[in-house]
Amino acid sequence: MTKHHLRRFLEDRAGNFGLMTAILLPVLVGAAGVALDLTNAMQMKNTMQGLADSAALSAASSMADKGLTSSQAQEQAKSILAAQISNYTNPADAQAAAETAKSVKDNTDVSVATTGTATSGQTFDVTINSVYKMPLNGLSSIMGFKTLNVAVAGTARSSTQAQNALSMYLVLDRSGSMGENTDTVDSTNPSTCTETKNGKCTKTKTNYIIKIDALKIAVGSLLDTIKTADPDTKYARLGAVSYNNVMQSPEKLGWGTSKVSDYVDDLTSGGTTNSGEAMTLAYTSLNDAAETTAHKNKNGQTKPSKFIIFMTDGENNISGADAKTKTACANAKTAGIEVYSVAFMAPSAGRSLLNTCATDASHYYDASDAVELVAAFKSIGEKASQIGTRLTN
Repeated sequence: MTKHHLRRFLEDRAGNFGLMTAILLPVLVGAAGVALDLTNAMQMKNTMQGLADSAALSAASSMADKGLTSSQAQEQAKSILAAQISNYTNPADAQAAAETAKSVKDNTDVSVATTGTATSGQTFDVTINSVYKMPLNGLSSIMGFKTLNVAVAGTARSSTQAQNALSMYLVLDRSGSMGENTDTVDSTNPSTCTETKNGKCTKTKTNYIIKIDALKIAVGSLLDTIKTADPDTKYARLGAVSYNNVMQSPEKLGWGTSKVSDYVDDLTSGGTTNSGEAMTLAYTSLNDAAETTAHKNKNGQTKPSKFIIFMTDGENNISGADAKTKTACANAKTAGIEVYSVAFMAPSAGRSLLNTCATDASHYYDASDAVELVAAFKSIGEKASQIGTRLTN
């Protein structure tokens, strides 16, 4: 070839477009594939973020609600995230879904941090860091890419409530009127035969539960509620004092419910009504610094909830009793002690005193029969012990 022909060949631009197309086409196709995969990756990342947050929240909640250990929570978070991603990416291919789930678990790290104590309340922080190796389409493979790492981090926090240590003092009326009948039939012995003829009963008398027995049943219901919440007698301290015209010897504050149960079971009715000294004793006993110290030494709590349950079926008929009772109630409320009051078939003067003593309207109960009395004491027990959140671990 002469120099002239060579120069013409080099200077000839015919066919350059085809040549450049042949050279650039793979690059353009690959670039289009990468762009499509990047769009898919962004969608996948958004989906994974929600799944990771959900898995972290499930693990954190299970630590608070079900007592999962750190290792159990880590395994749960990984399993949930892996299952969710595999179901999302391979809804119709069980084998592919299983392979994806394994890959996700192998590329997921879960960390758990726990702060606080069982008595003060605990906080559980769960963090998930996961990488999903997203397969790329055939166009991207032209560029030499097979998978694209899609990474997300999810976090969640859950907490347990502080356990509710409590001290409670029962102030119970055992005056003579407590020996009277209620309007509630005694289901265990509803009637007694009073007349017979030819060996057959011809006349019966209805048996009603007497007030003092209704009180024993009601207190038993309250104590059962607290015992269920604190089976290890680690958080609840109870005391009781009864009164008629004078204050009776009390059952001092102590751990658990058994001694108060025995004390109430032994009550009998008699005498007139004077609640002043009994309410004063309940207030001073609960407000004593030694009571808080007892909880601190036993369960670590320095602010136990404190309650007085004041019950009467009558009205004070001893001079100065109302004034002394109201002073004790006011002092108790000022000290942060919640006062529940229960009127049991009581006259207006008695109901008025109980309304004054109660912390607020929600702390006052007006029971017109034995059934309502039992319901009132059970309700107080549930409120005081916060039965929905157990007092123990």
